[in-house]
Amino acid sequence: MPAWSLGSGTLLLVEGDIARADTDAVVNAANSRLAGGGGVDGAIHRAAGWEALQAACRMHVEEYGEVPAGQAVITPGFGLAAQWIIHAVGPIWRGGHAGEPGLLASAFRRSLRLAHEQGCRSAAFPALSCGAYGYPVELAAPVALAELRQGLEQGLLAEIRLTLFGRENLERWADLARTIL
Repeated sequence: MPAWSLGSGTLLLVEGDIARADTDAVVNAANSRLAGGGGVDGAIHRAAGWEALQAACRMHVEEYGEVPAGQAVITPGFGLAAQWIIHAVGPIWRGGHAGEPGLLASAFRRSLRLAHEQGCRSAAFPALSCGAYGYPVELAAPVALAELRQGLEQGLLAEIRLTLFGRENLERWADLARTIL
């Protein structure tokens, strides 16, 4: 598995199901309504326990409103190995002219901060916005990897696992990371 030492921490690229990560926190590729969905979001909801997680998400949205792109909120991990789920809302790709890079960076940055504030030492991140939201991997990778690197260099976490679904996806990100990092 590709790994980089950055600051006092480590960034690992792993292939697998993020819902099975044994990190302190997992980052969910959430929608603004925290309503569950497909892909990473659906896998995390199913593994955590749909009813319990949805109750927590509904309570948050009722109290604070929808979560805008670029922001993140935290709930307990419920049935996951991870103690916490950080629900990060990445931007929908609209051609790159709607502030997508800044919103994507913010979603990663906010997730790192929330994990740190909860005392987490490790977190598993997905490739936010690169699935159903259509963000091109070649454009998302520099933004995502820069934020993850900065979080490790600032000592926010000791280990970050960028958890990617499928061997082809892992190899694609690893090739980009070798160039970027």
